[in-house]
Amino acid sequence: MSETIKANGININYRFDGPKDGPVVMFSNSLISNYTMWDDQIEAITNASYRMLRYDTRGHGGTDAPSDPYSITMFAEDVVGLLDALGLDKVHFVGLSMGGFIAQLMGANHPDRVHSLAFCDTACVMPTLELWNDRIAQAEKGGTQVLADATLGRWFTADYHESNPKEVALVREMINASNLTGYIGCARAIRDMSQCDVLGQIKTPTIVIVGEEDPACPVASAKVLHERVEGSELAIIKGAAHLPNIQKRDNFNSVLLGFLNAR
Repeated sequence: MSETIKANGININYRFDGPKDGPVVMFSNSLISNYTMWDDQIEAITNASYRMLRYDTRGHGGTDAPSDPYSITMFAEDVVGLLDALGLDKVHFVGLSMGGFIAQLMGANHPDRVHSLAFCDTACVMPTLELWNDRIAQAEKGGTQVLADATLGRWFTADYHESNPKEVALVREMINASNLTGYIGCARAIRDMSQCDVLGQIKTPTIVIVGEEDPACPVASAKVLHERVEGSELAIIKGAAHLPNIQKRDNFNSVLLGFLNAR
């Protein structure tokens, strides 16, 4: 069952699964989703004796969606605030897409709070100003549901859409239910993000995971992260697009656990 707690000035929705005495692995969601996007990781993570902590990023799910401007720096400060509120010193931090942007700043700005980092299908800068302004304008006019078709097209390969319609439909429901104010605030933060210059500061053990067919944060973007974060590992998940944790859950879980277990 999820709970909310006050942290960094907002109410943050979170959930624990797994043994209470296990090392904590914290999962950060993508834009226009919520923490249930990590459902396919619960069994693998908890069976490996880790304690799984999922939370909804500011503007998403059960977390507050204030109307003031957002930034990736603010999102990282939310994470630190949540850790403080929960009495957690350090965690293994896993972030996908927007969650990966946050993971980068956790490594650069808050290295004392992370044992390890997993950057999943993410980048240090996102094109383009016009693209994000167009998505924001679409959402302002028709709500987040008007973004669903294009988003799902980026998130999963065509063959997955054909072979797993029920799973895709569940993800569509998650997109349609997203908070409009939260989406716009986060989209603007992503549009204005430029943090490639901080990657060299990251000394925490890091793995970069990417779906081989991801059109949103492609392998080229993952390689930039891998090359700039000294000592990082790179894992490419074949047959997956932007959400390999769902499309190729077994492969993703195996790669992530192999990394965590080696720490």
